[in-house]
Amino acid sequence: MKEILNLALVFFLSSYWLIVPIVFMVVMILSLIKRKSKKNRWIIAAVTLVGVVLMAWYGFGRVAYYDWQVRKLCAIDGGVKVYETVELTPDLLDKAGRITIPSESKATSSDLYFYKMKNQYLRKKNPTLIRISTVIIRSGDNKIIGESIRYVRGGGGLPGLWETSTYYCPPISKENVGIEKKIFIKGGE
Repeated sequence: MKEILNLALVFFLSSYWLIVPIVFMVVMILSLIKRKSKKNRWIIAAVTLVGVVLMAWYGFGRVAYYDWQVRKLCAIDGGVKVYETVELTPDLLDKAGRITIPSESKATSSDLYFYKMKNQYLRKKNPTLIRISTVIIRSGDNKIIGESIRYVRGGGGLPGLWETSTYYCPPISKENVGIEKKIFIKGGE
């Protein structure tokens, strides 16, 4: 019996966003049936409708709105900008053949390049909206040779036992390679 109660509790907590509106609608229908006054019926119907719309906005509308904000900001200055390309040399590769550029705090005097990353919170509440700026700098003259700007929306969906959603722009994909692969090119490319 205890397992059944635990299972019911987990189901309710993970799907309350569906159960609460259904209960809300059932209470409204029962209240409308019992009320004889048309005025009271309209008040109950209006309050119920506003409640359901607010729950839908809270669960889905906010995410759509902030995803739109991310796309709008990304269209303004998002993406990778390369100011100078560099021919890839073996000393920039690790044992697996990947480009390794240290952060500014971990760079040594022997490193030719380093990167700086800055997270600017445009919105700290749920959902969060972050502008992530990464610049790659040549150590010798502190010249910025490329920068990447990405916008991220995190959270904002319906609370529950699942992971929160995120939205990136520009999206992370095989076609949308990182800043390092656009700056550091193999000889002959």
